[in-house]
Amino acid sequence: MRVQVVYFMVAVLLGGCASVVPEAIRTPAPGNVQIAHVHDQPQLYRDATVRWGGKIVSARNESDRTELEIVGRNLGSEGRPETDDISQGRFLVKVQGFLDPTIYKRDRLVTVRGRVEGVVDRSIGEYRYTYPVVVADTVHLWKTPPLPLTRYPYYYDPFYDPWRWPYYRPWP
Repeated sequence: MRVQVVYFMVAVLLGGCASVVPEAIRTPAPGNVQIAHVHDQPQLYRDATVRWGGKIVSARNESDRTELEIVGRNLGSEGRPETDDISQGRFLVKVQGFLDPTIYKRDRLVTVRGRVEGVVDRSIGEYRYTYPVVVADTVHLWKTPPLPLTRYPYYYDPFYDPWRWPYYRPWP
């Protein structure tokens, strides 16, 4: 009976270590096609499978799908976009169904996997920009990191006096 309890506890502890990131997001796409490659030669990379990620600029819902505009970033080993200020370029993602724009909002990190559909010309302000378009199979929204502590991480006693006994004794 005790051996079964030990096995159960080990299984529970190891299950807690399992990753919640989908396998399609964790593994790089074959060929490692970059945003700049598709931007420069869209006809060559049409229908290529890609795994790209970055910060969401906007989410626009249409009748049967959602379109995300993303500023591409380098991806880490798990597929999480890095938070540096190096942009790989912008791209559009078409996701079948509804994504809530209050959840998929500006500055959230997202990683997508899908196939390249082509490019589309739009403007950023008055500048014409060519966006690579990805039809997503898998979309993973990353959790936002917790806010830093603004208080002292330890207890501070406002009545602490280092010259009071037992901290300081003027006699031997």
